[in-house]
Amino acid sequence: MELAYYSDYAVRLVNTEQPERGTDTLTSVEVVRELFGPAQQAARRATDSDVTRLRTVRARLRAVFEAADAGDEVLAVDLLNALMMEFPVSPQISGHEFRNDNGRPDWHMHIADHAANATAGFTATACMGLAFHLTELGVDRLGICEARPCRNVYLDTSTNRSRRYCSDRCATRANVAAYRARKRLESERAARTGRTAETPQESTPATDR
Repeated sequence: MELAYYSDYAVRLVNTEQPERGTDTLTSVEVVRELFGPAQQAARRATDSDVTRLRTVRARLRAVFEAADAGDEVLAVDLLNALMMEFPVSPQISGHEFRNDNGRPDWHMHIADHAANATAGFTATACMGLAFHLTELGVDRLGICEARPCRNVYLDTSTNRSRRYCSDRCATRANVAAYRARKRLESERAARTGRTAETPQESTPATDR
């Protein structure tokens, strides 16, 4: 079971909303089905009711990322544990459909989908993947983009824990904004320095000799 892959379920769901921009793309059952990615069998069970259910889950998952981003790892774990207790998973060994080089089954762990509805199945998968990411790589690997007003969430997989933005686009935008801010500050300092140098000359009274 590629648990690291399943952690991206949480990212995709949370990022359907951008609170600071006032946008929300989780508006239809079609969007819900798209969230499942290649898991089309599970996606087919989605109904209009899952839009409302997943919006509730989305807010709770964002709270996990916000706690992690704020450095409160205990709260992040408690919030994620609460979700996993409410949406448990049923693991099972799978592999008959996959064969290795010797023709034997490529046994691996898989999450069995016995959930009552599409939301329960999606949430259980997302939380299990996120829990794996958190325990294997650390709570500080759950981040929120620093490029306002974006605030998308992301999973930091960098080798030196240096990721700060959700995408290259946001990183570029933030770097450009920082460069412009530095240039503006330099210009303001130069202007103040120029005025300071002129002040003594302007304030010195003229004398007749």
